[in-house]
Amino acid sequence: MSSLDRLSPLLERFRVRTRLFHTGPLCGVTTFDAQPGRGFLHVLRHGEMEVTHRGVSGRLEKRRIDKPSLLFYPRPLEHAFRNAPTEDSDFACATLDFDGGPTHPLVRTLPPVIVLPLDAVSTLEPALDLLFAEIDDLRCGQRLLADRLFEVVLIQLFRWILDHVDELALPTGLLTGLADERLARTLVAIHESPGRAWTLATMAQEARMSRSSFAARFKEMVGQPPAEYLTGWRITVAQDRLRAGASIARIATELGYANPPAFSRAFTQRLGCSPRAWLATAL
Repeated sequence: MSSLDRLSPLLERFRVRTRLFHTGPLCGVTTFDAQPGRGFLHVLRHGEMEVTHRGVSGRLEKRRIDKPSLLFYPRPLEHAFRNAPTEDSDFACATLDFDGGPTHPLVRTLPPVIVLPLDAVSTLEPALDLLFAEIDDLRCGQRLLADRLFEVVLIQLFRWILDHVDELALPTGLLTGLADERLARTLVAIHESPGRAWTLATMAQEARMSRSSFAARFKEMVGQPPAEYLTGWRITVAQDRLRAGASIARIATELGYANPPAFSRAFTQRLGCSPRAWLATAL
């Protein structure tokens, strides 16, 4: 699957903007508030700490981090670090602002938090070396370059996640679908060309599978039928285009709907309100 770029069609359409906001030690208790559309990426270079956040059940979960690690919070989730008052604790922390907030395709399919020892992700080492070299040596443009390097770290992390879906025990969804070599061909094609006149036959053809085998495999790995995923992707793209100021007529044409009313019906059926009503609440 090395020749298939599974990430660019997603991240080119739905950007993730990274911004460095802290380097150096953190002492005592540091709380990171949940804000709409915002995630966090923390890199613990040295030291140890206790991490707390609310789990899916609502209970307070605690975890001890005793080795250099990366902590990825893709969705808004208040969390706190408890560190001993020592200069041995060395962090680099960045905020992540996802285009579309909770509608970002990758945000919806990721767990609330991923914690990885740095030595478990060898592909991160070159990017982290560049990041820390920039952080440690104050020069012109340091903050801008550090922001970009955190974005590189994030993309490397996404690559690693795609190659280790089974290890992370991710729930069925987009990432588990992209990790499947045959389904990935169809998913990438849909992401690149949502307005194409897709049918079950053409989607199965992209995957080089029979229609029945493709439909069953897609439902197993992605968690929904192909046609339902296609509609969901089109509506997600439509939301992004509406926020950007595109007209309903133009969006309908771009996404392969026969006319604006057909698009509006599909949008309303999916989200429970018309495109204009949704946009009024989204801005």
